[in-house]
Amino acid sequence: MPLKIKEVDQPKPDIYQILVEISCCGICHTELDEIEGRVVPKLPVILGHQIVGRVKEVGKSVTKFRPGDRIGIAWINSACGNCYFCKRGEENLCNDFKATGCDVDGGYAEYCLISEDFCYKIPDNFSDVQAAPLLCAGAVGYRSLKLTNMIDGDRIGLFGFGASAHIVIQIIKGLYPNSEVYVFTRKRGDSASKMAMEMGADWVGATGDIPPKKLNRAIDTTPAGYVIREALGVLEKGGRLVTNLIRKESFIPELDYQVHLWNEKELKSVANITREDVKEFLNLASSISIESKIHEFDFQDANKALLMLKRGEYKGAGVLIVS
Repeated sequence: MPLKIKEVDQPKPDIYQILVEISCCGICHTELDEIEGRVVPKLPVILGHQIVGRVKEVGKSVTKFRPGDRIGIAWINSACGNCYFCKRGEENLCNDFKATGCDVDGGYAEYCLISEDFCYKIPDNFSDVQAAPLLCAGAVGYRSLKLTNMIDGDRIGLFGFGASAHIVIQIIKGLYPNSEVYVFTRKRGDSASKMAMEMGADWVGATGDIPPKKLNRAIDTTPAGYVIREALGVLEKGGRLVTNLIRKESFIPELDYQVHLWNEKELKSVANITREDVKEFLNLASSISIESKIHEFDFQDANKALLMLKRGEYKGAGVLIVS
């Protein structure tokens, strides 16, 4: 079902909330998951969770931000702070985790609300449009890379080369200069393949191709279930595959234990992000000069943008221009 443009009342902040006037909002595959029913949002809901804007109004007890400050809002909208997971620094696993643009209204709008504890100062060296993809595609890519347990010299495979992976390759090049990066796309010679080569991939092929050497680490950002089987099949002994997505559009095929999991291979999923992930990544992105490949869309073209994302019809990250 396509999104509809609708007039709603401008929200009012409570004592610890900030009213944000939105400049732009990144477009994420999770929005497709919500629209197509793989992720169930509260309804009705305003989508969008890679939000950049400026503080319009603050609640009376807000101390961290002032009107006019430029801030970012990510997928993590709130967590309880008191449960087993939150106390371990794993607020991304909190049973009361709330997601921006899913459990609460998000950034496909002119205004939104956020707690002062769940938003972030945007580094000055990023424009609004450049900053938007960093808040999810970048931050969850960074979390995924951390979870691979990669060290310099490891060989890593990136399955899919869209909004997240094209940022991850820049992190790898910055942090692990002695590592090779192999990229697997939908088909050889497609636009994602060409972008991967332009961005310094050491080898590019299609998912299902046999790479020159086996992988020590891998990250899967694709919606296709079969990619997990193919990625596990080209992992080296002791290798780890991290899935950087919330839902797959298709089931994972049957695995052959000896081929896909034997010899201490690992499969690990990423669930959401923490505030610390976002803060760490924004600092890192600023220090190594991450540059997102942006495809801008007018606000009224949100449905067109989502269809193009589903079909893989643009490179890099899509961003809705709100104001």
